[in-house]
Amino acid sequence: MQPTDTKTRVLYLSYDGMTDPLGQSQVIPYLQGLSKAGYSFTLISFEKEGRFEKNRDTIAALLKESNIDWVPLPYTKKPPVLSTIWDLRQMKKTAISLHLKKGFKIIHCRSYISAMVGMDMQKQFGVKFIFDMRGFYADERVEGGIWKLSNPVFKQVYNFFKRKEQQFFSTANYTISLTKKGRDIIHTWKNIKNQPIPIQVIPCCADLDLFSEKSIDAGLLQQLRKQFNLTGNQFVLNYLGSVGTWYMLDEMLDFFKCLLTIRPDAKFLFITGEPASDILTKAKIKGIPEASFIITPAPHKQVPTYLALSQCSIFFIKPVFSKSASSPTKQGEIMGMGMPHICNAGVGDVDDIIDEKSGVLLKTLNTAEYEKAIQKMLSTTFDKDYIRFRSQQIYSLSTGVENYRKVYKAVLGV
Repeated sequence: MQPTDTKTRVLYLSYDGMTDPLGQSQVIPYLQGLSKAGYSFTLISFEKEGRFEKNRDTIAALLKESNIDWVPLPYTKKPPVLSTIWDLRQMKKTAISLHLKKGFKIIHCRSYISAMVGMDMQKQFGVKFIFDMRGFYADERVEGGIWKLSNPVFKQVYNFFKRKEQQFFSTANYTISLTKKGRDIIHTWKNIKNQPIPIQVIPCCADLDLFSEKSIDAGLLQQLRKQFNLTGNQFVLNYLGSVGTWYMLDEMLDFFKCLLTIRPDAKFLFITGEPASDILTKAKIKGIPEASFIITPAPHKQVPTYLALSQCSIFFIKPVFSKSASSPTKQGEIMGMGMPHICNAGVGDVDDIIDEKSGVLLKTLNTAEYEKAIQKMLSTTFDKDYIRFRSQQIYSLSTGVENYRKVYKAVLGV
């Protein structure tokens, strides 16, 4: 049955869940914007049981408001590899069934698992296939220690995905890269057909209406200051988000230990849903007192107020090959608040984004460089309006939506 409405029908495939924070910040806002631009979405996602039960109704209502047809499927985690194969089969079966009913013009695939279905449907049905890569997936799994190549099973899986990667880039009607650096690397690969392939760079955009000083709740801010025993002149350094796999917690703790030698009353605020013990165990080994830490989760809409407890943010990410294609979501959110930040070089386009008026870029991580960065942070009055302006230049959600719309129009030839 062919659709009777005039809107272009798009199937969006995500192996990430919409009840996950990532789905809420990096999928739904784009689809809402594109829906307003005249596209009709069906969204297949894979949901983790606990989060799905907790957030299902909220997300369902949010998507319904934008007329997005949501088809949530259960995510299976164990056993490794086999569980993913099972999920992939469910994704493909569901996608084909929906296509036969709705007649999609575009299949938009978030990352490599989804792209396997998209490439097959492009071949079988002639649907336009957009490969939204999100990063060098197979290399991320190896460099993050998730797939150990010493294990023959994981080595075989890695080689399989590297072959698929070449096919995705060669056959996709359009590719989305989070970074210019990633795009430039892909364009050097001679094993990809039809080079230079069409690639649109769209970083992890931020909701800059939410991540703004205007979103700070003055009453809640006062309450949190009292709850965490913060005085007006204390220097508070923050870290936003998860601390696993890619984030260099040891080095960030070393940085904070240096800060304590200059400002003994400083606090390190972790805004994270992860267990405090993951941070405090390492801090204890380094001789950093537990009293110097504030570790707390925050509802998404209250994150700007929690960030306002601090003067500066920090994130160190492993500068490995796979991270050349990564865009830290937290950077756009921090800059949206007009907040300076400290980060390390060698990750995605970070080197080009941060400048001396918006923070400090560390090319090496050692005590001497930490001390220089701290002195700069303590002695500089950063222009919040400038930092906010930079975030709007780079991470604006409306710009991201418009760039996706251009890709859709290009693949449809309109």
